[in-house]
Amino acid sequence: MDGIVTDVAVGVKRGSDELLSSSLYNSPNPSMSSMVVTANGNDNKKLRVEERMDCAPSRVLHIRKLPNEVSETEVIALGLPFGKVTNILMLKGKNQAFLELGSEEAAITMVNYYTAVTPHVRNVPVFIQYSNHKELKTDSALNQRAQAVLQAVTAVQSASTPMSGTAVSECALTPAQSPVLRIIIDNMFYPVTLDVLQQIFSKFGTVLKIITFTKNNQFQALLQFSDPMNAQQAKLALDGQNIYNACCTPCIDFSKLVNLNVKYNNDKSRDYTRPELPAGDGQPAMDPSVTAAFNKDSSLLGKNQGTPSGMVSPYSSGGAFSSSLSFGQTGGALSPLSAAAAAAAAAGRVALSGVSHSNSGVLLVSNLNEEMVTPQSLFTLFGVYGDAQRVKILYNKKDSALIQMADGNQAQLAMSHLNGQKMYGKIIRVTLSKHQTVQLPREGLDDQGLTKDFTNSPLHRFKKPGSKNFQNIFPPSATLHLSNIPQTITEEDLRTLFENSGGTVKAFKFFQDHKMALLQMSTVEEAIQALIDLHNYNLGDNHHLRVSFSKSTI
Repeated sequence: MDGIVTDVAVGVKRGSDELLSSSLYNSPNPSMSSMVVTANGNDNKKLRVEERMDCAPSRVLHIRKLPNEVSETEVIALGLPFGKVTNILMLKGKNQAFLELGSEEAAITMVNYYTAVTPHVRNVPVFIQYSNHKELKTDSALNQRAQAVLQAVTAVQSASTPMSGTAVSECALTPAQSPVLRIIIDNMFYPVTLDVLQQIFSKFGTVLKIITFTKNNQFQALLQFSDPMNAQQAKLALDGQNIYNACCTPCIDFSKLVNLNVKYNNDKSRDYTRPELPAGDGQPAMDPSVTAAFNKDSSLLGKNQGTPSGMVSPYSSGGAFSSSLSFGQTGGALSPLSAAAAAAAAAGRVALSGVSHSNSGVLLVSNLNEEMVTPQSLFTLFGVYGDAQRVKILYNKKDSALIQMADGNQAQLAMSHLNGQKMYGKIIRVTLSKHQTVQLPREGLDDQGLTKDFTNSPLHRFKKPGSKNFQNIFPPSATLHLSNIPQTITEEDLRTLFENSGGTVKAFKFFQDHKMALLQMSTVEEAIQALIDLHNYNLGDNHHLRVSFSKSTI
């Protein structure tokens, strides 16, 4: 049991809901026999969720049902957004932990928040309640790892000097060379905006400047702190942690840049020290001198370097985060509780699916080609970004349709990716609808096939929890990813099939196992058309072709 302590002093008698004493009592360490707390025989009692509020408020919180391989950093991160974390006790053999916050008020805020939104660690729901303990006193000599992690992630909050002694990793011991971080968001299932980044990273110090851009079909950002130590602590706490449950994972490294030159304040770049900068809509966010330096930054995450392509990010809609998570924004900042939720999501892998959405998940799609569009074609295209439940082409306005997605997050995702794309030769417009649901026609009423219910469709990509499809969602691109290809199908077969959809195949590449391939059309519009026509196409031997957009090029 890594990091277990041998000395625990408690202010009140231990309650039957906590397994602290038995965990220590059963330890193979012979010194545990002198524990001042004894087991009471109720260690296996299972609590109802509502009991978490029964104990009197305490700044010590009891966290249960943690996943087996949970780290101290992940447990501490649950409390960081709500205030200073002053102590931690890990009971890994029992999948539990005790977390001590700096004040009872902070603990109350944390419990109240996680009562409304179930916290998840590594996609596993965990349970948080007040402990009967009023404080934790641990022997740091025997709990070095936990204490080192605690010092590392709270150094900035407590305004302390860099930690000494045992460190968590080489990163914690290595002086930060730059106050600028480069952030690449992997598995971007939901939009991540400049304001979201500012809220998350400002928990670790003063954020001076942010530049966002898209490169190689990935959302990236450069973020400058006022102090290299702030950047170091943010990297330690946030690198590899999901912003949203099971997705939007920031890969963080230090940049060789030591200063960012921001020319415009807009949704793509921001200099918080110079609010007078113009918006400069449509202009590059990055100063040419920064671009030149960026190209030479060969140490960044092992990525291929080059001029950031297309400085306009398709994800930089400030409203997407607000609408998706019902977080009110005033003057570009989230409310304190919203900021806490954003930081908790980033650092602690908290699932925000429990937060009520300000929209119902219904989209209004307009400027459709009414001669070509069908409910099935809309279902197939919008199904790339979520599970479309119902589709209705409006009877009196057949160039418009309502699409009901499984939830508001999926609707936001589809809107951010598909608004402004070409479908059947027309640029479609995608907005949130005021409707709460898409109504089916009354029984016996013929609506000419304009409404279709796809609730039980076997073609939903995201019905299965933990599906790999969550990790492979990308903006529409000319390159398509093909899978479920039978061994009998050749490259020529697939080229012919896709050219018959009305486009030109520019390149093709089989994966080694021949079951998957990349196929590049000449334009994004052609790729969209091919996906609509050929996703789920029967290639024979009960192999239905799977088609999705790829971030790769051939």
